[in-house]
Amino acid sequence: MPEEKPRDYRTREDPFADVWPDIARMLENDAGLQSQTLMQHIIDLHGERFHWGQLRTLQRRIQDWRALEGPEKDIIFPQVHYPGKQSQSDWTDCNKLGVTIAKEPFPHCLFHFALSYSCWETAHISQSESFENLTCGYMKAVAELGAVPEEHRTDNLTAAVNNHGNAHVFNERWAAFLKHYDVRPSKNNPGESHENGKVEKSNHLLKNALDQALRLRGSRDFATVAEYEKFIKQVLARRNSRRKKRLDEEKAVMKDLPKRDWNDPSEVHPRVTSFSTISVDRVVYSVPSRLIGQELRALVYPETVRVFLGRQLVQEMPRLAPGSRKINYRHVIPRLVRKPGAFATYQYREELFPSVLFRQAYDALVKGRPERADKDYLGILNLAAMGSEQDVEAALSTLLEVGELPLIARVRDLVKVECPSELPPVYIPAPELISYDLLLTHLARAPKEVSS
Repeated sequence: MPEEKPRDYRTREDPFADVWPDIARMLENDAGLQSQTLMQHIIDLHGERFHWGQLRTLQRRIQDWRALEGPEKDIIFPQVHYPGKQSQSDWTDCNKLGVTIAKEPFPHCLFHFALSYSCWETAHISQSESFENLTCGYMKAVAELGAVPEEHRTDNLTAAVNNHGNAHVFNERWAAFLKHYDVRPSKNNPGESHENGKVEKSNHLLKNALDQALRLRGSRDFATVAEYEKFIKQVLARRNSRRKKRLDEEKAVMKDLPKRDWNDPSEVHPRVTSFSTISVDRVVYSVPSRLIGQELRALVYPETVRVFLGRQLVQEMPRLAPGSRKINYRHVIPRLVRKPGAFATYQYREELFPSVLFRQAYDALVKGRPERADKDYLGILNLAAMGSEQDVEAALSTLLEVGELPLIARVRDLVKVECPSELPPVYIPAPELISYDLLLTHLARAPKEVSS
């Protein structure tokens, strides 16, 4: 059978033959023009001669032109990775995972850390691409790893890099942070995220693995953030189990962790206001009312704020974004129940609803008994402060589900919390039995002494 020669002729007439020189000139001037744009252009110019059914033919002509005469394309050069040489980090948005905490939406991203050679990875929940979250994420990652590679690569995020026109240099704080670990910072070129390729590719793979694990779980809701974090760690552990051999190679040549943790807390000295609050880093926090008027010392860490009176730690709370506020109802409720009229216009009133159920209970009281709603609700909140918030919340849920007004007496019956009496407890010691003997002896003698 004779060998079939390749065909070098067209089987049908090219409908774009006479307009192709104009199309080619347009592509030479701007190679970014798309086939749909050019198709619409020639239809507008030539009317009924062309129609959208010919789009696929035009796409093939443009594809051939780009391959033969179009601009050069960027080339990605595969790199050789060496054990213990480099780690990479990036943030990846996880909102599309649809995770909720206690039925509430949980917008978040993950700080993702990976080793270039073994692809070992870890991740931590993060709320923003800030310097504090960058350093905190790195510290957690290398602590979990137990060693540090000699170089750490990021993209040109502002937490690590100062952008001065075309110059991109590491900021002093990031350079100083990595110097503590004896690690050299590196970065990819602006706009070239593929140069951070290991973690970039791993971002997609990790989110896909999390999505699949969530599908198997059958629910994307978690009771707490801690439960969700545990779930992420389980997924990571399964992925890392396949990388142990190469990870051991890396650990054999990595540097040891420094003997002390890097920590750079800022120190401020807020004074407790008459509102029983302090302001730290433009965040309002409540403190126990007995501290009103005192000057405190607050150490501001990347994730926490620790408050001292002298050398005594009096409170530790999560660090929030500037402009936020965190009012602990337990700090104010003892005084507020004595002044229930202040609740209606209290500046931080919305902070006194620990959960949606507490808010629903208050709304039900306002609707059912508006004249006593504030006082009743404060009584419920005081009950939660004295006992278990979870038990009170369960009681509110029960009452609201059956359409019953959540009055304080009914809530108290359900949680079975005995409120302390207004009178102080009285301690009566057990009497000594010998005192009764003495009394009986005295009574036995008394009549004889009278008669005599």
